[in-house]
Amino acid sequence: MNMKKYLFIFFIYFASLNNLYSMGADVFVQSTVNRVSDILSKDTSRDQKIIELKKIAKETVDIKGIGFYTLGPKRKELNGEQKQRYIKLFEQYFLKSFSSRLAEYTNPEIDVYDKEVLNENYTIVNSLLKSTIERPEVKIDWRIYTKNPNNPMIRDLIIEGLSLARTQKEEFSSILNSNNGDINSLFSSMIKFSEN
Repeated sequence: MNMKKYLFIFFIYFASLNNLYSMGADVFVQSTVNRVSDILSKDTSRDQKIIELKKIAKETVDIKGIGFYTLGPKRKELNGEQKQRYIKLFEQYFLKSFSSRLAEYTNPEIDVYDKEVLNENYTIVNSLLKSTIERPEVKIDWRIYTKNPNNPMIRDLIIEGLSLARTQKEEFSSILNSNNGDINSLFSSMIKFSEN
């Protein structure tokens, strides 16, 4: 087999792998957005909407992955029991933050228009939140974890260039730095937020 033919076959193989890894990431995002929009459009109570939004978040967001990312290098200092407690508290914290913010929208229309395969583990999906009389158009990029193509998960939202996961990481780092790195100060802050 000559070199040109070998390179061609390699290119086709690589391209097909690229397709496999990105397969469904954009469809997954659009489907998730449509589900959220349906919930927010319903004539139900805010509390009921929050319950349904939390259910979607548990199914589509890698809450544990985001949680450990936002903890930063502090994660390496925690023992097994502390890690378990942190993930439990982070899930409560994340679900409340996610659902209470979203519940304020009445009918968000988000259109997925493109995607970029970064590698076999990540695909960036590009979308636009359509403008209304109350708000301008907003660009939202979704960082999708695609290591398992049959179970893509949301790892981050980048809204107009601002990473929500990075912002959360900076907030947690600030709390820890203000309390001499005491993980219990972060636990207390998360509990207080979740209970209010």
